[in-house]
Amino acid sequence: MAASLHFLLLLLLVSSFLYNFKVSQSHPSHPKQKGAIFHVTKDVTTLQYVTQIRHGIPVRPTSLVLDLGGPLLWLGCASDSDSSSSRTLISRSSIKCLSANPNIHKSKTTKCESFTQNRVNQVATQGDLAEDIIFVDGSQTKSLPLPFLFSCAPKLLMNDLAAGARGMLGLGRTRVSAASQVAAALGSKPQFILCLSSSNGVVLHDSGQYGSYFVVPGVSDSLTYTPLITKVDSPHEYFLNLKSIRVNGKQLALNYKEGLGGIKLSTVVPYSTMESSVYAVFVRAYDQAALAMNMTRVASVAPFGLCFGTQVGSRLPVVDLALQSEMVKWRIHGRNSMVQVMDKVKCLGFLDGGPEQKSSIVLGGHQMEDTLLHFDLSASMLGISSSKFMDQSTCSDLGLGFGFRESM
Repeated sequence: MAASLHFLLLLLLVSSFLYNFKVSQSHPSHPKQKGAIFHVTKDVTTLQYVTQIRHGIPVRPTSLVLDLGGPLLWLGCASDSDSSSSRTLISRSSIKCLSANPNIHKSKTTKCESFTQNRVNQVATQGDLAEDIIFVDGSQTKSLPLPFLFSCAPKLLMNDLAAGARGMLGLGRTRVSAASQVAAALGSKPQFILCLSSSNGVVLHDSGQYGSYFVVPGVSDSLTYTPLITKVDSPHEYFLNLKSIRVNGKQLALNYKEGLGGIKLSTVVPYSTMESSVYAVFVRAYDQAALAMNMTRVASVAPFGLCFGTQVGSRLPVVDLALQSEMVKWRIHGRNSMVQVMDKVKCLGFLDGGPEQKSSIVLGGHQMEDTLLHFDLSASMLGISSSKFMDQSTCSDLGLGFGFRESM
């Protein structure tokens, strides 16, 4: 009798969570929550950024690789042994399927199939769109339950992910990305804060209410905003205009190929890559600036092409990426432009992306570390923190302050 009652209560709880997803757009599930947080660590072997969710019934902790431009959350979960009693598959004829797949292809199955890609190794396949409960850390509680749509993909897609990771958490510009779904559950406009670190980083979802992160003095006024641009062939990814590149204040003479000139932001690329013709000019300019600062060139260390012998605390050339104008720039200091590869040897953390790279620059994780980035999707703007602000704060501080608690 007790076991039956327990099962009935569990069933009612699950039904309530799944119903709340349907009304989350007009009636926020957690109106008193000012935000939610994903804690992010860096895997030292793959250099991928990893976060953790708890999901399903029974609740399981699951590690996921962070994918800034990924269209949705996907899990390697095709096996019955991985099944959750609260998971349901989405029908191909449902509104939820249409929101996840605006161009549904003809299929003989009644399940909603979604194109799913491991964007680390570029392997892709069809996954089944499913819904389950996930738990994230909230501003008022340790365990904030959210009904969530995701792709349940074959386990072969998990190849080349960081050890222990079972999928990817996509924050891209789609209706079913983690960024959009968390914002809908909080009843806020779609926005999030990304702050990567070589140790403890965060993804913060801030509602803009109840003591919002952005009303804290010194935070909002430390951000410089620039438009996010959309590319037809990759509408879910984040791109910025690129006006010019300067090294130690000297502007590079670049002749972009047709269609180039933009910057793509990526957390699955560990070090920034440049289209070959841009890379050649950039490396030559950086080498000249380094030699003018009495830095000593040393043998290259793969995969890097330009390395120097440096002392601790040595000054390094500064790279400025001018965005929509020369007045709006992303400044990359030495700690982000150079990589310590061995004692007293640092290498330029930009790689040759080849002549076929579609963007002039793919800005990778290393170059984004220790920089607070505010993605305001409703306004299609990106806020970039000043170096002064980040000199006084760390990514770990963001998870401790502003009403958020550390993960257990």
